[in-house]
Amino acid sequence: MSDGNPRSYTVDEALVETGFGKFQVLVLAYAGMGWVSEAMEMMLLSFVGPAVKSQWGLSPHEESLITSVVFAGMLVGAYSWGIISDNYGRRKGFLITAMVTASAGFLSAFAPNYTSLIVLRCFVGIGLGGGPVLSSWFLEFIPAPNRGTWMVVFSAFWTVGTILEASLAWFVMPTMGWRWLLALSSLPSSLLLLFYGMTPESPRYLCLKGRTEDTLHLLEKVARMNRTQLPPGVLVPDHQIELNGNWVLSEDTRMLPPRTDEVATSDSVKHKLGAVSSLVMLLSPRLIRSTLLLWMVFFGNAFSYYGLVLLTSELSTRRTECFPAKLLPEKPHDDVGYKDVFLASFAEFPGLLLSAMAVDRLGRKLSMSAMFFLCCIFLLPLVLHQSQALTTSLLFGARICITVTFTVVYIYAPEVYPTSVRTTGVGVASSVGRVGGMICPLVAVSLLRGCHQMAAILLFEIVIVVSGICVLLFPFETKGRKLNDSISNLKEVNAFL
Repeated sequence: MSDGNPRSYTVDEALVETGFGKFQVLVLAYAGMGWVSEAMEMMLLSFVGPAVKSQWGLSPHEESLITSVVFAGMLVGAYSWGIISDNYGRRKGFLITAMVTASAGFLSAFAPNYTSLIVLRCFVGIGLGGGPVLSSWFLEFIPAPNRGTWMVVFSAFWTVGTILEASLAWFVMPTMGWRWLLALSSLPSSLLLLFYGMTPESPRYLCLKGRTEDTLHLLEKVARMNRTQLPPGVLVPDHQIELNGNWVLSEDTRMLPPRTDEVATSDSVKHKLGAVSSLVMLLSPRLIRSTLLLWMVFFGNAFSYYGLVLLTSELSTRRTECFPAKLLPEKPHDDVGYKDVFLASFAEFPGLLLSAMAVDRLGRKLSMSAMFFLCCIFLLPLVLHQSQALTTSLLFGARICITVTFTVVYIYAPEVYPTSVRTTGVGVASSVGRVGGMICPLVAVSLLRGCHQMAAILLFEIVIVVSGICVLLFPFETKGRKLNDSISNLKEVNAFL
Protein backbone atom coordinates (compact mmCIF):
# COMPACT_ATOMS: atom_id res chain seq x y z
CA MET A 1 0.00 0.00 0.00
CA SER A 2 1.06 3.63 -0.41
CA ASP A 3 2.78 5.63 2.33
CA GLY A 4 0.52 6.76 5.13
CA ASN A 5 -1.82 3.81 4.87
CA PRO A 6 -1.82 0.94 7.40
CA ARG A 7 -0.17 -2.35 6.56
CA SER A 8 -2.41 -4.98 5.01
CA TYR A 9 -2.42 -8.68 4.22
CA THR A 10 -4.50 -11.02 2.08
CA VAL A 11 -6.11 -14.38 2.84
CA ASP A 12 -3.22 -16.11 1.05
CA GLU A 13 -0.65 -14.33 3.21
CA ALA A 14 -2.63 -15.13 6.36
CA LEU A 15 -2.73 -18.83 5.48
CA VAL A 16 1.00 -18.87 4.77
CA GLU A 17 1.66 -17.17 8.11
CA THR A 18 -0.53 -19.57 10.10
CA GLY A 19 0.79 -22.61 8.24
CA PHE A 20 -0.70 -26.09 7.84
CA GLY A 21 -1.74 -27.30 11.26
CA LYS A 22 -4.48 -28.90 13.34
CA PHE A 23 -7.23 -26.82 11.72
CA GLN A 24 -6.33 -27.98 8.21
CA VAL A 25 -6.00 -31.59 9.40
CA LEU A 26 -9.64 -31.52 10.55
CA VAL A 27 -10.71 -29.97 7.24
CA LEU A 28 -8.71 -32.66 5.42
CA ALA A 29 -10.42 -35.42 7.42
CA TYR A 30 -13.89 -34.17 6.52
CA ALA A 31 -13.15 -33.53 2.85
CA GLY A 32 -11.32 -36.86 2.68
CA MET A 33 -14.38 -38.70 3.95
CA GLY A 34 -16.33 -37.22 1.05
CA TRP A 35 -13.66 -38.43 -1.35
CA VAL A 36 -13.81 -41.93 0.18
CA SER A 37 -17.58 -41.89 -0.30
CA GLU A 38 -17.33 -40.97 -3.98
CA ALA A 39 -14.62 -43.57 -4.63
CA MET A 40 -16.68 -46.34 -3.01
CA GLU A 41 -19.82 -45.44 -4.97
CA MET A 42 -17.83 -45.44 -8.21
CA MET A 43 -15.95 -48.67 -7.55
CA LEU A 44 -19.07 -50.66 -6.70
CA LEU A 45 -20.20 -50.22 -10.31
CA SER A 46 -17.66 -52.90 -11.26
CA PHE A 47 -19.44 -55.42 -9.01
CA VAL A 48 -23.13 -54.50 -8.93
CA GLY A 49 -23.74 -54.57 -12.70
CA PRO A 50 -22.81 -58.24 -13.28
CA ALA A 51 -24.65 -59.34 -10.11
CA VAL A 52 -27.87 -57.54 -11.06
CA LYS A 53 -27.60 -58.84 -14.62
CA SER A 54 -27.41 -62.40 -13.36
CA GLN A 55 -30.27 -62.02 -10.86
CA TRP A 56 -32.71 -60.09 -13.07
CA GLY A 57 -31.68 -61.50 -16.47
CA LEU A 58 -30.61 -58.15 -17.94
CA SER A 59 -29.20 -57.63 -21.41
CA PRO A 60 -25.61 -56.31 -21.80
CA HIS A 61 -27.03 -52.89 -22.73
CA GLU A 62 -29.20 -52.77 -19.61
CA GLU A 63 -26.21 -53.76 -17.49
CA SER A 64 -24.08 -50.96 -18.99
CA LEU A 65 -26.87 -48.48 -18.34
CA ILE A 66 -26.55 -49.05 -14.58
CA THR A 67 -23.06 -47.53 -14.82
CA SER A 68 -23.87 -44.88 -17.42
CA VAL A 69 -26.79 -43.32 -15.50
CA VAL A 70 -24.47 -42.65 -12.56
CA PHE A 71 -22.17 -40.66 -14.83
CA ALA A 72 -25.17 -38.93 -16.39
CA GLY A 73 -26.25 -37.83 -12.92
CA MET A 74 -22.74 -36.65 -12.13
CA LEU A 75 -22.78 -34.64 -15.35
CA VAL A 76 -25.77 -32.70 -14.03
CA GLY A 77 -24.60 -32.59 -10.42
CA ALA A 78 -21.05 -31.36 -11.00
CA TYR A 79 -22.27 -28.32 -12.90
CA SER A 80 -25.20 -27.59 -10.57
CA TRP A 81 -23.36 -27.93 -7.26
CA GLY A 82 -20.45 -25.86 -8.59
CA ILE A 83 -22.75 -22.93 -9.34
CA ILE A 84 -24.56 -23.29 -6.01
CA SER A 85 -21.31 -23.32 -4.02
CA ASP A 86 -19.89 -20.33 -5.92
CA ASN A 87 -23.04 -18.28 -5.31
CA TYR A 88 -24.30 -19.52 -1.93
CA GLY A 89 -21.24 -20.99 -0.22
CA ARG A 90 -19.13 -24.15 -0.23
CA ARG A 91 -20.87 -25.54 2.87
CA LYS A 92 -24.34 -25.38 1.30
CA GLY A 93 -22.95 -27.08 -1.77
CA PHE A 94 -21.55 -30.16 -0.08
CA LEU A 95 -24.45 -30.38 2.42
CA ILE A 96 -26.96 -30.94 -0.38
CA THR A 97 -24.67 -33.36 -2.21
CA ALA A 98 -24.18 -35.46 0.94
CA MET A 99 -27.93 -35.60 1.58
CA VAL A 100 -28.70 -36.71 -1.97
CA THR A 101 -25.89 -39.28 -2.13
CA ALA A 102 -26.57 -40.84 1.28
CA SER A 103 -30.35 -41.14 0.84
CA ALA A 104 -30.37 -42.32 -2.79
CA GLY A 105 -27.46 -44.69 -2.17
CA PHE A 106 -29.17 -46.34 0.77
CA LEU A 107 -32.59 -46.53 -0.91
CA SER A 108 -31.09 -48.13 -4.02
CA ALA A 109 -30.32 -51.19 -1.91
CA PHE A 110 -34.10 -51.72 -1.64
CA ALA A 111 -34.89 -51.14 -5.32
CA PRO A 112 -37.72 -53.57 -6.24
CA ASN A 113 -37.04 -53.54 -9.98
CA TYR A 114 -34.66 -52.40 -12.70
CA THR A 115 -36.36 -49.08 -13.39
CA SER A 116 -36.30 -47.93 -9.76
CA LEU A 117 -32.65 -48.98 -9.46
CA ILE A 118 -31.75 -46.90 -12.52
CA VAL A 119 -33.57 -43.83 -11.17
CA LEU A 120 -31.98 -44.10 -7.72
CA ARG A 121 -28.48 -44.66 -9.10
CA CYS A 122 -28.95 -41.58 -11.29
CA PHE A 123 -29.74 -39.56 -8.14
CA VAL A 124 -26.61 -41.03 -6.53
CA GLY A 125 -24.67 -39.69 -9.51
CA ILE A 126 -26.23 -36.24 -9.08
CA GLY A 127 -25.04 -36.23 -5.47
CA LEU A 128 -21.58 -37.52 -6.36
CA GLY A 129 -21.23 -34.62 -8.79
CA GLY A 130 -20.48 -32.44 -5.76
CA GLY A 131 -17.02 -33.98 -5.33
CA PRO A 132 -15.23 -30.93 -6.82
CA VAL A 133 -16.89 -28.72 -4.20
CA LEU A 134 -15.10 -30.58 -1.40
CA SER A 135 -11.75 -30.53 -3.20
CA SER A 136 -12.02 -26.78 -3.86
CA TRP A 137 -13.13 -26.16 -0.26
CA PHE A 138 -10.09 -27.98 1.10
CA LEU A 139 -7.77 -26.30 -1.42
CA GLU A 140 -8.84 -22.87 -0.19
CA PHE A 141 -7.50 -23.60 3.32
CA ILE A 142 -4.00 -24.72 2.21
CA PRO A 143 -0.97 -22.38 2.26
CA ALA A 144 0.42 -21.87 -1.26
CA PRO A 145 3.97 -23.25 -0.73
CA ASN A 146 2.84 -26.83 0.05
CA ARG A 147 -0.51 -26.86 -1.74
CA GLY A 148 0.48 -29.56 -4.25
CA THR A 149 1.73 -32.01 -1.63
CA TRP A 150 -1.37 -31.72 0.55
CA MET A 151 -3.71 -32.08 -2.42
CA VAL A 152 -1.95 -35.36 -3.18
CA VAL A 153 -2.56 -36.41 0.42
CA PHE A 154 -6.21 -35.50 -0.07
CA SER A 155 -6.29 -37.66 -3.22
CA ALA A 156 -5.05 -40.60 -1.16
CA PHE A 157 -8.52 -40.79 0.37
CA TRP A 158 -9.83 -41.79 -3.06
CA THR A 159 -7.39 -44.70 -3.09
CA VAL A 160 -8.50 -45.69 0.41
CA GLY A 161 -12.08 -45.68 -0.85
CA THR A 162 -11.31 -47.88 -3.87
CA ILE A 163 -9.46 -50.45 -1.78
CA LEU A 164 -12.13 -50.37 0.93
CA GLU A 165 -14.84 -50.97 -1.67
CA ALA A 166 -12.92 -53.77 -3.39
CA SER A 167 -12.36 -55.43 0.00
CA LEU A 168 -15.99 -54.97 0.97
CA ALA A 169 -17.20 -56.45 -2.32
CA TRP A 170 -14.84 -59.42 -2.00
CA PHE A 171 -16.33 -60.33 1.40
CA VAL A 172 -19.94 -59.17 1.01
CA MET A 173 -20.92 -60.10 -2.54
CA PRO A 174 -20.39 -63.90 -2.44
CA THR A 175 -22.43 -64.34 0.75
CA MET A 176 -24.75 -61.35 1.31
CA GLY A 177 -25.31 -60.06 -2.22
CA TRP A 178 -25.33 -56.73 -4.04
CA ARG A 179 -28.05 -55.09 -1.93
CA TRP A 180 -25.90 -55.24 1.20
CA LEU A 181 -22.98 -53.81 -0.77
CA LEU A 182 -25.08 -50.83 -1.85
CA ALA A 183 -26.33 -50.20 1.69
CA LEU A 184 -22.92 -50.43 3.34
CA SER A 185 -21.31 -48.25 0.66
CA SER A 186 -23.65 -45.37 1.52
CA LEU A 187 -22.37 -45.06 5.11
CA PRO A 188 -19.46 -42.63 4.42
CA SER A 189 -21.89 -40.10 2.92
CA SER A 190 -23.97 -40.33 6.09
CA LEU A 191 -20.90 -39.46 8.15
CA LEU A 192 -20.60 -36.18 6.23
CA LEU A 193 -24.07 -35.24 7.45
CA LEU A 194 -23.23 -36.24 11.02
CA PHE A 195 -20.25 -33.87 11.27
CA TYR A 196 -21.56 -31.12 8.99
CA GLY A 197 -22.23 -28.72 11.88
CA MET A 198 -18.51 -28.54 12.68
CA THR A 199 -17.42 -27.45 9.20
CA PRO A 200 -16.32 -23.84 8.49
CA GLU A 201 -17.02 -21.82 5.37
CA SER A 202 -14.13 -21.15 2.98
CA PRO A 203 -12.24 -17.97 3.98
CA ARG A 204 -11.77 -17.10 0.31
CA TYR A 205 -15.49 -17.35 -0.36
CA LEU A 206 -16.31 -15.18 2.67
CA CYS A 207 -13.77 -12.57 1.64
CA LEU A 208 -14.94 -12.56 -1.97
CA LYS A 209 -18.52 -11.90 -0.84
CA GLY A 210 -17.43 -8.91 1.23
CA ARG A 211 -17.81 -10.67 4.60
CA THR A 212 -14.43 -9.46 5.80
CA GLU A 213 -15.35 -9.57 9.49
CA ASP A 214 -16.40 -13.23 9.22
CA THR A 215 -13.23 -13.98 7.30
CA LEU A 216 -11.11 -12.40 10.02
CA HIS A 217 -12.87 -14.38 12.78
CA LEU A 218 -12.26 -17.60 10.83
CA LEU A 219 -8.59 -16.82 10.23
CA GLU A 220 -8.15 -15.99 13.92
CA LYS A 221 -9.61 -19.41 14.76
CA VAL A 222 -7.17 -21.02 12.31
CA ALA A 223 -4.28 -19.20 14.00
CA ARG A 224 -5.42 -20.25 17.49
CA MET A 225 -5.80 -23.92 16.58
CA ASN A 226 -2.44 -23.92 14.76
CA ARG A 227 -0.81 -22.02 17.66
CA THR A 228 0.42 -19.24 15.39
CA GLN A 229 -0.49 -15.60 14.77
CA LEU A 230 -1.94 -13.64 11.90
CA PRO A 231 0.26 -11.10 10.10
CA PRO A 232 0.13 -7.54 11.49
CA GLY A 233 -2.14 -5.12 9.71
CA VAL A 234 -5.58 -5.11 8.09
CA LEU A 235 -7.14 -7.97 6.11
CA VAL A 236 -7.64 -6.90 2.48
CA PRO A 237 -9.92 -8.74 0.03
CA ASP A 238 -8.02 -10.00 -3.02
CA HIS A 239 -10.88 -9.26 -5.38
CA GLN A 240 -10.49 -5.53 -4.77
CA ILE A 241 -7.74 -3.29 -6.05
CA GLU A 242 -6.55 0.04 -4.76
CA LEU A 243 -6.64 2.97 -7.16
CA ASN A 244 -5.67 6.47 -6.05
CA GLY A 245 -6.49 5.55 -2.46
CA ASN A 246 -10.04 4.36 -3.22
CA TRP A 247 -11.28 0.75 -3.33
CA VAL A 248 -12.95 -0.26 -6.61
CA LEU A 249 -14.33 -3.52 -7.84
CA SER A 250 -11.88 -5.71 -9.72
CA GLU A 251 -12.53 -7.00 -13.23
CA ASP A 252 -13.75 -10.40 -12.22
CA THR A 253 -16.92 -8.96 -10.68
CA ARG A 254 -17.84 -7.69 -14.15
CA MET A 255 -17.59 -11.18 -15.66
CA LEU A 256 -16.63 -9.77 -19.10
CA PRO A 257 -13.66 -7.60 -20.14
CA PRO A 258 -14.93 -4.01 -19.67
CA ARG A 259 -15.39 -1.61 -22.57
CA THR A 260 -14.20 1.98 -22.27
CA ASP A 261 -17.76 3.23 -21.92
CA GLU A 262 -18.69 0.65 -19.33
CA VAL A 263 -19.47 1.57 -15.74
CA ALA A 264 -18.40 -0.69 -12.86
CA THR A 265 -21.04 -3.32 -12.13
CA SER A 266 -22.21 -3.90 -8.58
CA ASP A 267 -22.08 -7.21 -6.75
CA SER A 268 -25.86 -7.39 -6.73
CA VAL A 269 -25.93 -7.53 -10.54
CA LYS A 270 -23.37 -10.31 -10.45
CA HIS A 271 -25.59 -12.43 -8.21
CA LYS A 272 -28.56 -11.93 -10.53
CA LEU A 273 -26.55 -13.15 -13.51
CA GLY A 274 -25.88 -16.40 -11.66
CA ALA A 275 -25.09 -19.46 -13.73
CA VAL A 276 -24.99 -17.65 -17.07
CA SER A 277 -22.40 -15.14 -15.87
CA SER A 278 -20.22 -17.92 -14.44
CA LEU A 279 -20.24 -19.82 -17.71
CA VAL A 280 -19.50 -16.60 -19.62
CA MET A 281 -16.43 -16.04 -17.47
CA LEU A 282 -15.17 -19.59 -18.09
CA LEU A 283 -15.37 -18.89 -21.83
CA SER A 284 -14.00 -15.35 -21.64
CA PRO A 285 -10.85 -14.59 -23.69
CA ARG A 286 -8.55 -14.97 -20.68
CA LEU A 287 -9.89 -18.38 -19.64
CA ILE A 288 -11.26 -20.04 -22.77
CA ARG A 289 -8.01 -21.79 -23.73
CA SER A 290 -7.51 -23.24 -20.26
CA THR A 291 -11.20 -24.18 -20.02
CA LEU A 292 -11.40 -26.06 -23.33
CA LEU A 293 -8.12 -27.89 -22.76
CA LEU A 294 -9.18 -28.85 -19.24
CA TRP A 295 -12.43 -30.24 -20.62
CA MET A 296 -10.46 -32.48 -22.98
CA VAL A 297 -8.10 -33.65 -20.21
CA PHE A 298 -10.93 -34.36 -17.76
CA PHE A 299 -12.74 -36.32 -20.48
CA GLY A 300 -9.62 -38.36 -21.22
CA ASN A 301 -8.86 -38.94 -17.55
CA ALA A 302 -12.36 -40.18 -16.70
CA PHE A 303 -12.61 -42.32 -19.83
CA SER A 304 -9.21 -43.89 -19.13
CA TYR A 305 -9.45 -44.27 -15.34
CA TYR A 306 -12.89 -45.87 -15.21
CA GLY A 307 -12.07 -47.78 -18.38
CA LEU A 308 -9.04 -49.33 -16.70
CA VAL A 309 -11.15 -50.29 -13.69
CA LEU A 310 -13.64 -52.03 -15.97
CA LEU A 311 -10.88 -53.52 -18.15
CA THR A 312 -9.42 -55.24 -15.12
CA SER A 313 -12.58 -57.26 -14.57
CA GLU A 314 -13.60 -57.53 -18.23
CA LEU A 315 -10.30 -58.96 -19.47
CA SER A 316 -10.56 -61.57 -16.72
CA THR A 317 -14.21 -62.61 -17.01
CA ARG A 318 -14.40 -62.44 -20.81
CA ARG A 319 -11.26 -64.49 -21.50
CA THR A 320 -13.13 -67.77 -21.59
CA GLU A 321 -15.67 -66.35 -24.04
CA CYS A 322 -13.17 -65.01 -26.57
CA PHE A 323 -10.39 -67.64 -26.44
CA PRO A 324 -10.38 -71.43 -26.53
CA ALA A 325 -10.64 -72.88 -23.04
CA LYS A 326 -7.61 -75.08 -23.58
CA LEU A 327 -5.43 -71.98 -23.91
CA LEU A 328 -6.47 -70.68 -20.51
CA PRO A 329 -5.61 -71.98 -17.05
CA GLU A 330 -8.49 -73.21 -14.97
CA LYS A 331 -9.45 -70.90 -12.12
CA PRO A 332 -12.56 -70.06 -10.14
CA HIS A 333 -14.64 -67.75 -12.31
CA ASP A 334 -16.56 -66.09 -9.50
CA ASP A 335 -13.47 -65.11 -7.55
CA VAL A 336 -11.08 -63.75 -10.15
CA GLY A 337 -12.94 -60.48 -10.77
CA TYR A 338 -12.87 -59.43 -7.11
CA LYS A 339 -9.24 -60.45 -6.67
CA ASP A 340 -7.95 -58.67 -9.77
CA VAL A 341 -9.85 -55.44 -9.04
CA PHE A 342 -8.63 -55.58 -5.44
CA LEU A 343 -4.99 -56.02 -6.50
CA ALA A 344 -5.20 -53.39 -9.23
CA SER A 345 -6.56 -50.88 -6.70
CA PHE A 346 -3.22 -51.00 -4.89
CA ALA A 347 -1.62 -49.50 -8.02
CA GLU A 348 -2.98 -46.17 -6.85
CA PHE A 349 -0.59 -46.04 -3.88
CA PRO A 350 2.60 -45.87 -6.00
CA GLY A 351 0.67 -43.48 -8.25
CA LEU A 352 0.07 -41.18 -5.30
CA LEU A 353 3.73 -41.40 -4.26
CA LEU A 354 4.80 -40.44 -7.77
CA SER A 355 2.33 -37.55 -7.68
CA ALA A 356 3.70 -36.29 -4.37
CA MET A 357 7.29 -36.44 -5.65
CA ALA A 358 6.59 -34.86 -9.04
CA VAL A 359 3.82 -32.29 -8.61
CA ASP A 360 5.91 -29.65 -6.77
CA ARG A 361 9.23 -30.60 -8.39
CA LEU A 362 8.49 -31.24 -12.05
CA GLY A 363 5.34 -29.14 -12.07
CA ARG A 364 1.76 -29.96 -12.98
CA LYS A 365 2.11 -29.98 -16.77
CA LEU A 366 5.20 -32.18 -17.06
CA SER A 367 3.88 -34.64 -14.47
CA MET A 368 0.60 -35.14 -16.31
CA SER A 369 1.95 -35.29 -19.86
CA ALA A 370 4.73 -37.76 -18.99
CA MET A 371 2.29 -40.10 -17.23
CA PHE A 372 -0.25 -39.98 -20.07
CA PHE A 373 2.37 -41.07 -22.60
CA LEU A 374 3.79 -43.73 -20.26
CA CYS A 375 0.27 -45.11 -19.79
CA CYS A 376 0.08 -45.63 -23.56
CA ILE A 377 3.25 -47.72 -23.44
CA PHE A 378 1.79 -49.98 -20.75
CA LEU A 379 -1.46 -50.52 -22.68
CA LEU A 380 0.07 -51.09 -26.12
CA PRO A 381 0.92 -54.83 -25.66
CA LEU A 382 -2.72 -55.46 -24.74
CA VAL A 383 -3.84 -54.93 -28.34
CA LEU A 384 -3.02 -58.64 -28.57
CA HIS A 385 -4.06 -61.38 -26.17
CA GLN A 386 -1.57 -61.78 -23.31
CA SER A 387 -1.31 -64.15 -20.38
CA GLN A 388 -3.33 -63.37 -17.27
CA ALA A 389 -0.21 -62.49 -15.25
CA LEU A 390 1.15 -60.12 -17.92
CA THR A 391 -2.28 -58.55 -18.47
CA THR A 392 -2.68 -57.82 -14.76
CA SER A 393 0.88 -56.40 -14.58
CA LEU A 394 0.37 -54.10 -17.58
CA LEU A 395 -2.97 -52.86 -16.22
CA PHE A 396 -1.28 -52.30 -12.85
CA GLY A 397 1.33 -50.05 -14.50
CA ALA A 398 -1.29 -48.21 -16.55
CA ARG A 399 -3.37 -47.67 -13.40
CA ILE A 400 -0.35 -46.09 -11.69
CA CYS A 401 0.06 -43.63 -14.55
CA ILE A 402 -3.60 -42.66 -14.81
CA THR A 403 -3.76 -42.23 -11.03
CA VAL A 404 -1.00 -39.62 -11.31
CA THR A 405 -2.76 -37.72 -14.10
CA PHE A 406 -6.12 -37.86 -12.30
CA THR A 407 -4.55 -36.63 -9.06
CA VAL A 408 -2.59 -33.80 -10.65
CA VAL A 409 -5.41 -32.49 -12.84
CA TYR A 410 -7.57 -32.10 -9.71
CA ILE A 411 -4.74 -29.98 -8.29
CA TYR A 412 -4.14 -27.97 -11.46
CA ALA A 413 -7.77 -27.18 -12.35
CA PRO A 414 -8.73 -25.27 -9.16
CA GLU A 415 -5.46 -23.33 -9.38
CA VAL A 416 -6.34 -22.06 -12.87
CA TYR A 417 -9.65 -20.40 -11.97
CA PRO A 418 -10.29 -17.36 -9.74
CA THR A 419 -12.23 -17.85 -6.52
CA SER A 420 -15.50 -16.44 -7.90
CA VAL A 421 -15.84 -19.30 -10.41
CA ARG A 422 -13.45 -21.90 -9.01
CA THR A 423 -15.97 -24.59 -8.10
CA THR A 424 -18.06 -23.82 -11.19
CA GLY A 425 -14.98 -24.17 -13.40
CA VAL A 426 -13.87 -27.42 -11.82
CA GLY A 427 -17.46 -28.64 -11.70
CA VAL A 428 -18.08 -28.03 -15.41
CA ALA A 429 -14.75 -29.69 -16.29
CA SER A 430 -15.68 -32.60 -14.05
CA SER A 431 -19.05 -32.78 -15.83
CA VAL A 432 -17.31 -33.13 -19.17
CA GLY A 433 -15.19 -35.85 -17.58
CA ARG A 434 -18.35 -37.67 -16.56
CA VAL A 435 -19.31 -37.83 -20.23
CA GLY A 436 -16.12 -39.83 -20.74
CA GLY A 437 -17.02 -42.12 -17.88
CA MET A 438 -20.58 -42.42 -19.18
CA ILE A 439 -19.71 -43.52 -22.72
CA CYS A 440 -16.78 -45.73 -21.66
CA PRO A 441 -18.89 -48.78 -20.69
CA LEU A 442 -21.17 -48.25 -23.70
CA VAL A 443 -18.35 -48.09 -26.25
CA ALA A 444 -14.99 -49.48 -25.14
CA VAL A 445 -16.31 -52.20 -22.84
CA SER A 446 -18.91 -53.24 -25.41
CA LEU A 447 -16.06 -53.80 -27.86
CA LEU A 448 -14.42 -56.13 -25.37
CA ARG A 449 -17.63 -58.04 -24.87
CA GLY A 450 -17.80 -58.47 -28.63
CA CYS A 451 -14.28 -59.94 -28.52
CA HIS A 452 -12.78 -56.86 -30.20
CA GLN A 453 -9.91 -56.37 -27.75
CA MET A 454 -7.60 -54.70 -30.26
CA ALA A 455 -10.17 -52.05 -31.21
CA ALA A 456 -10.96 -51.35 -27.54
CA ILE A 457 -7.31 -50.89 -26.54
CA LEU A 458 -6.56 -48.71 -29.59
CA LEU A 459 -9.50 -46.50 -28.63
CA PHE A 460 -8.00 -46.05 -25.16
CA GLU A 461 -4.61 -45.27 -26.72
CA ILE A 462 -6.06 -42.52 -28.92
CA VAL A 463 -7.94 -40.87 -26.05
CA ILE A 464 -4.87 -40.96 -23.77
CA VAL A 465 -2.47 -39.57 -26.42
CA VAL A 466 -4.83 -36.69 -27.22
CA SER A 467 -5.12 -35.92 -23.49
CA GLY A 468 -1.33 -35.81 -23.14
CA ILE A 469 -1.05 -33.38 -26.05
CA CYS A 470 -3.72 -31.13 -24.52
CA VAL A 471 -1.71 -30.97 -21.28
CA LEU A 472 1.32 -29.73 -23.22
CA LEU A 473 -0.86 -26.97 -24.67
CA PHE A 474 -1.95 -25.61 -21.27
CA PRO A 475 -1.13 -21.87 -21.28
CA PHE A 476 0.77 -21.75 -17.97
CA GLU A 477 2.21 -23.73 -15.08
CA THR A 478 0.65 -23.20 -11.64
CA LYS A 479 3.39 -24.69 -9.44
CA GLY A 480 4.14 -22.34 -6.54
CA ARG A 481 1.61 -19.71 -7.64
CA LYS A 482 -0.85 -18.06 -5.30
CA LEU A 483 -4.53 -18.70 -5.93
CA ASN A 484 -6.19 -15.90 -7.88
CA ASP A 485 -9.35 -14.19 -6.76
CA SER A 486 -9.64 -11.89 -9.77
CA ILE A 487 -9.41 -12.04 -13.54
CA SER A 488 -7.04 -9.05 -13.44
CA ASN A 489 -4.47 -11.29 -11.70
CA LEU A 490 -4.76 -13.79 -14.52
CA LYS A 491 -4.17 -11.01 -16.99
CA GLU A 492 -0.91 -10.16 -15.26
CA VAL A 493 0.22 -13.80 -15.31
CA ASN A 494 -0.60 -14.22 -18.97
CA ALA A 495 1.17 -10.98 -19.86
CA PHE A 496 4.26 -12.13 -17.98
CA LEU A 497 4.26 -15.50 -19.77
